[in-house]
Order: sequence, then structure tokens, then C-alpha cells
Amino acid sequence: MRIVPIWFSGIIGFVAVAQQWTFLVLQAMKMDRHLGSHFQIPPGSVGTISLLAVALFLPIYDKVFVPMARRITRIETGITLLQRQGVGLVLASLSMVVAALVERRRRDSALSHGGAAPMSVLWLAPQLILTGIAEGFNAVGQVEFYNRQFPEHMQTLAGSLFFCSLAGASYLSSFLVSIVKKTTAGDGRPSWLDNNINIGRVDYYYYVIAIMGAVNLLYFLACAHYYRYKGLPLVKE
Repeated sequence: MRIVPIWFSGIIGFVAVAQQWTFLVLQAMKMDRHLGSHFQIPPGSVGTISLLAVALFLPIYDKVFVPMARRITRIETGITLLQRQGVGLVLASLSMVVAALVERRRRDSALSHGGAAPMSVLWLAPQLILTGIAEGFNAVGQVEFYNRQFPEHMQTLAGSLFFCSLAGASYLSSFLVSIVKKTTAGDGRPSWLDNNINIGRVDYYYYVIAIMGAVNLLYFLACAHYYRYKGLPLVKE
């Protein structure tokens, strides 16, 4: 039961990841996707930047960051499991701010150039790299946290809880999209999430998710402060 509040914060943390995959293709289709004169990046492949960021970050984290942090904190894992999740939540919110700034620039450029921005699609890379690093902190931190903190005879449930977080984030993302579409459209105004991404204001939507992430971070910090690790009843995060 002590783990449930921590788990709930993870759901909102993954909303940022889900939303970038939702609108990323639409953004890429309105940008310059050429690499050189003969190759064009498929819109659906841009998200692989985030996956590459995760793959490259995890070895660096284990081989570079953990030994450096261990010398400072005297903790075997460098930082605690909850601290790792907290860093991931911070980076997830920051990625939404970066995504909003890039989308604002892309939209302005597209409107002034007939609907397609002459910007390179690689402008989307910073937000995707931040998202990938956030996953490296938060996702791996969650899995390790559940496996270590659940009782030994409940390890199967511990393994499934992470995937429940991903599923919950997907449902919450769909709910947010529906709510924003209904509340921002009307009186002749297009929705923030209009089918024509150049007419909509996806950047505003990204800011909303960033604010949600900031509020969720405060909630997580409160939960982490009062959480007691298994076997260490007197130690607070």
C-alpha cells in the first residue's frame, strides 16, 4: 500500500512520453525531413531518436554517472531509487517545455511559408533526447523500485505494475486530448488540437502537460519524503 502513491505519480510522468509520440508525426510532416539531397526521413521514424537516446544513455549512466555519484553519496547505486524517479519526472516536464518552444517556432515558420516550415526535422531532436533520458531515469527506476520493495512472494505483481503505469498513461493521454478538444474549440475558434496542426496550438497543450508534470513532481516529492524503504523503517527519502 505504501508503494501505490509512488506508482500513481509514475502514470502522470509517462503522459509526456505518450503525447510526444501522438503529435510528433504531424509535426514532422510539416517540416523539412531531408538529410542530404537523396534521403528523406519518414515521419513515423523520427521518434527513434528517443529510443536511441535511451540506448546510449543507460550504459553512460551505469558506467560513468553511478561511480561518480557513489563517491559523493556513498550509496551503492549512486542515488536512491526514488531520487532516480524524481530526476526522470523533472526531465519529462522539461521536455514538454522544450517541445512547446519548438512547436511555437515551427508553427510560426509554417504559417509564413505556405503551410510547410523550412525548418529541419532535427529541431525535434532535443525534446526527444530529453524524453529518452527521462525514460532512462524514470522507467528503469520504477522497475528496480518495484522489484526491490515488493515482498518476495509478490514479484510477479511487481513486474506488472510498471506496465500498468504505461497503460494508465495512455488512457490519461486519450482523456486529456478529448477534454482539450472540447474545451478549446467553439465560437468559431479552432481547437488547440485541430486536425490541421498549423491552425491548432499544440504548443499550448504541451505547456499544460508541463504544468501537470510540475504539480505531479511536488506530489511525488511529498510521497517520497514520507516513504520508508523496506527493511529501513527509520530512513526517509
